[in-house]
Amino acid sequence: MRLLFITATRIGDAVLSTGLLDHLLKRHPGIRVTVAVGRLSAPLFQAVPGLERIIAIEKQSYSRHWLKLWGQAVLSRWDIVVDLRGSATAYLLWTGQRIVIGKRRRGRHRVEELGDLLDLSPPPSPTVWLSPEAEAQAAALLPAGGPVLAVAPAANWMGKQWPADRFAELAMRLTAPQGPLPGGRVAVFAAPHERAQAAPVLAAAGDRGVDLIDCGDLLQVAACLRRADLFVGNDSGLMHLAAAAGAPTLGLFGPSPEARYRPWGPKAAFVRTPESFEELTAVPGFDFAARACFMESLTVDAAERAARDLWSRTGAAASAPAAGPPEPLQG
Repeated sequence: MRLLFITATRIGDAVLSTGLLDHLLKRHPGIRVTVAVGRLSAPLFQAVPGLERIIAIEKQSYSRHWLKLWGQAVLSRWDIVVDLRGSATAYLLWTGQRIVIGKRRRGRHRVEELGDLLDLSPPPSPTVWLSPEAEAQAAALLPAGGPVLAVAPAANWMGKQWPADRFAELAMRLTAPQGPLPGGRVAVFAAPHERAQAAPVLAAAGDRGVDLIDCGDLLQVAACLRRADLFVGNDSGLMHLAAAAGAPTLGLFGPSPEARYRPWGPKAAFVRTPESFEELTAVPGFDFAARACFMESLTVDAAERAARDLWSRTGAAASAPAAGPPEPLQG
């Protein structure tokens, strides 16, 4: 059997789609897989069992990227085509089964929405498939020897970036002698162009800081995140990757809807601004393109309480058999 799995270009959505792919792999043992995905997200799928090929999708004007993908897939006979982009591609290929995403449903998390495609309840949780090489590289970057707090202080939009100085203060509280990770290393994750946002956290951590900015592709990043004892970050692709990798994950939310994009899994939680997503975005003059922070009302105290609460229950949650939405925590 052969499967064509067309997934997202954005990192976060690509990560969230891995649960559905994992379900199909388990349902059809030995199936051969081709993944069509955005270039930045492509490394996430390098170690997928039964992988035949990764097709990197580069967006082009007039949707020419879909024509290019069709040209690369049309000569193959597929047993299953999954299209999570809702394009026409799946309908123009020879396949036994088509699974195509439709319009989003209000109030449904993206993971639940993907599970609905196959009537799966509970929906399959996101996962990561790690190669031995990625795990070895992560062990070299984050060797054993004391707890690790992973911090991702950047995001793809300035509006949902919690101020860097607050990330720094939170990291120091969580790794203080009376914190949940006393004396812990502070591993800071970011892309090269996000170094300015990450610098205050590294500076505050001093000798305990671990600079993992641009530490490798996403598979290496996932392997590093799996070694973390606790993760704190903005609503971002790295937040979803941390949860999928199994790290206790706290997501910080403001002008993005946690109902749809909170971190998913038994070891995940979120804390948001006192204002809801609707309240923040209903302010006169609100602009998603604005270069302004909408996270100022989330205090360090609120984030610390949420992190401590998550830490206190992750031991029990680690043995929980079913994944599900986290408990909300208001800032």
